[in-house]
Amino acid sequence: MNVALGVGGGIAAYKAAELARALMERGFTVDVVMTRAAEEFIRPLTFAALTGRKVHTQLFSAASADDTLSSAIDHMRIAQEHELMVVAPATADLIAKFANGLADDLLTTTYLAFTGIVVVAPAMNTSMWNHPATQANMAKLRERGHVIVEPGEGLLACGVIGPGRLAEPEVIAEAVLAASRAKQPRQDLEGETILLTAGPTQEPIDGVRYISNRSSGKMGYAIAEEAAARGARVVLISGPVNLAPPKGVTMVAVRTALEMRQAVMDHLNEATIVIKAAAVADYHVANAPAQKVKKTAARLSLDLEPTPDILAEVGSKKGDRLVIGFAAETGDLVAEARRKLEQKNCDMIVGNVVSQPGAGEPATGFESDDNAVVLVTRSGETIPVERASKRAIAARILDEALRVRLALHASH
Repeated sequence: MNVALGVGGGIAAYKAAELARALMERGFTVDVVMTRAAEEFIRPLTFAALTGRKVHTQLFSAASADDTLSSAIDHMRIAQEHELMVVAPATADLIAKFANGLADDLLTTTYLAFTGIVVVAPAMNTSMWNHPATQANMAKLRERGHVIVEPGEGLLACGVIGPGRLAEPEVIAEAVLAASRAKQPRQDLEGETILLTAGPTQEPIDGVRYISNRSSGKMGYAIAEEAAARGARVVLISGPVNLAPPKGVTMVAVRTALEMRQAVMDHLNEATIVIKAAAVADYHVANAPAQKVKKTAARLSLDLEPTPDILAEVGSKKGDRLVIGFAAETGDLVAEARRKLEQKNCDMIVGNVVSQPGAGEPATGFESDDNAVVLVTRSGETIPVERASKRAIAARILDEALRVRLALHASH
């Protein structure tokens, strides 16, 4: 689950770094949103290093026109891509703004746009905490159903002993975990068996070298996680990647296109939905030597043969299954996706232009945590999906897959 961690400008802001780690240890993906005041206590780089993700700090950016446009809608993107928001420390100022609908920075605008679960962990001076205005504002947040992690008592930075101390990061993390479990996820994929491929293949040239591509497997793994969370039985056939196996998923590790093809055929009969997200190498060396080929001054030519077209074979044996393919392109994406859909007998193609740059990110597609895709369906629809996290894209793909199948059934 994606969690937006809002960090307010109080002395306890340093504890938010511990909270970020505690949340990640519990399986959450953490995106940090900091106020300007928070940056006076702890630097964004700390959170970036801990989470491995971009830290959001400004509502507007003056870097460039493109960056300004991107940052101007960051609050909407963050609000839409996260199921849960936790604010720690929540200062008296932030609590007042949340309670009264004031929005003058990235965190407060994100809060107003957010529709998921909100966890608030207050931290402030005892007198500020006890003030009637603060308590009235807290009452409003409780009435909205927000989860409040009550501040503890102890020696505060101002030298006063009393309530107002930020709860310990482990306590807050457990409250977030409990809140996430209380939220009933959609189980619209119960009874489905999804056969999913992900990652690249590696085609040996000799005993140590191989042909491959830049696929990270992140998109396929995000689909696996989302599908499992929605009740599906997932069989994930994965090429070599540097990703942890998704929880609750049956993993089948392969290396080459031939191995992936065999694994797909072994599990095809049990599948109700097939999603081919893997970036399978198009060619391989048919008789690659087992030993390393020594370098010489002479030129070396490789005799390459096509690898099996797994998607086309699945399409020819489709039956009642829903078949979804992927098209990673650098040219005319929609035309190529439409050609691939027809040629390989798919019900939907997910296309993305892998050379498209992102603001402050690698190109969308292979290495990035984000993606922007176009869904091309058998009914003739072309559905653009704007840049979002790959988990959010995964949810949209599965939503559209179910809608496509419902339409297909209705037409028969």
